[in-house]
Amino acid sequence: MDQGPRRRPLRPQRTPSQQLPMRQRPQGIHPAASPRRFLPNARSNYERYTSLAKDAARRGEAIEAENFYQHAEHYFRLMREQC
Repeated sequence: MDQGPRRRPLRPQRTPSQQLPMRQRPQGIHPAASPRRFLPNARSNYERYTSLAKDAARRGEAIEAENFYQHAEHYFRLMREQC
């Protein structure tokens, strides 16, 4: 008897005291390691979300436009940090 797709059980979330110590954390995933690598991607995402926000504003979707502007601001801050 098939009961449908099986799902993996969810892992419990770790509390801050259960976080891995710094020496055991994976290396090479922190963006500060090579900030120039992310700059073109941040710039294109900033332009994309700004364009989406302007389009939503033209359609009268104020909440959607604000959401896109917040995303664009995030990428703007990344660009400002990396220069």
